[in-house]
Amino acid sequence: MQNSSAAAPRRSFDLTSSSFLIVAFLTGIAGALQTPTLSLFLTNEVHARPAMVGFFFTGSAVIGILVSQFLAGRSDRKGDRKSLIVFCCLLGVLACVLFAWNRNYFILLFVGVFLSSFGSTANPQMFALAREHADKTGREAVMFSSILRAQVSLAWVIGPPLAYALAMGFGFTVMYLSAAMAFIVCGIIVWFLLPSMHKGKGATAGHIEAPRTNRRDALLLFTICTLMWGTNSLYIINMPLFIIEELHLPEKLAGVMMGTAAGLEIPTMLIAGYYAKRFGKRFLMRIAAVSGLLFYAGMLTVHTPVLLLGLQLLNAIYIGILAGIGMLYFQDLMPGQAGSATTLYTNTTRVGWIIAGSLAGVVAEIWSYHAVFWIALVMCVITSGCLMRVKDV
Repeated sequence: MQNSSAAAPRRSFDLTSSSFLIVAFLTGIAGALQTPTLSLFLTNEVHARPAMVGFFFTGSAVIGILVSQFLAGRSDRKGDRKSLIVFCCLLGVLACVLFAWNRNYFILLFVGVFLSSFGSTANPQMFALAREHADKTGREAVMFSSILRAQVSLAWVIGPPLAYALAMGFGFTVMYLSAAMAFIVCGIIVWFLLPSMHKGKGATAGHIEAPRTNRRDALLLFTICTLMWGTNSLYIINMPLFIIEELHLPEKLAGVMMGTAAGLEIPTMLIAGYYAKRFGKRFLMRIAAVSGLLFYAGMLTVHTPVLLLGLQLLNAIYIGILAGIGMLYFQDLMPGQAGSATTLYTNTTRVGWIIAGSLAGVVAEIWSYHAVFWIALVMCVITSGCLMRVKDV
């Protein structure tokens, strides 16, 4: 009897862990089906001018930050985070349905983006729930979160090619309805299989640490992650045009480079998660910063396909450690505020996109695509300086 009763919680946790992995993958797929083809959708289906396409991305990032920060604060204070994730998945479904059949630019911008901002918040809230569950059950949070991040990366290896295949083969309506189906399945799994973490009435007063405790370090880490994601966004925006227009290399090389980096990020995240406790998160982030410096220096000097592909190992270390360790760093600096910490980290990607979207076009138009990598290199230097001042946890 004792053995069977001890085995039950183990099986329950295995089911819960598997459910977290599936949810991480599905929320990643839902995003990876929509984001890569959005500019093409706005240009070909909505017939938006290039300036309006850029404004759409900026508006999406700003609205996303406001929505996610509001939900993060509320989720840390009261309610059940699981119910919030299901609610976000439902609004994500509505957003996908709207994009599937509506072609009015302003309705998509103000209604569609508002709904999709809730949908995209399901992912950081899922990570916050996973951290709370790991802490409650005494499991190793760092490795578990790294495996979850690897699932999102796997989704981004599979999602973009699938998105283009669906959009080009069957149309954008089918593509967006596929994303809606991912949200529906995700919501069902969350509701029936993920644990509830109710917050008591006294949680805010007793157990949640005031954010001002590590305010300086949290601000420094926000700056660090924003700069790192900003350089990555500069690379994603600029690299295909640099490869084709300035280096006159085959178009498919840009896709191969992105796919190679995305594939290498997965083992990088797992290795970083394994060694985080031994070496510390700050040390691993410093390794990432050095890799970024070498990578962008290489992009400025290397112009042959084989070497450009070889550089993707440095790119994978740079982004893999950031994706796997950055969020956990925020959570450790803000104990008791898993939702706020996770969403704050997620918003560094959005702010990074705002910065990169503005810089990439201006620098490339005034100077060249090559010059954009100089901006990225300078941002890496600033990142390294900030990492010297943030405290280890």
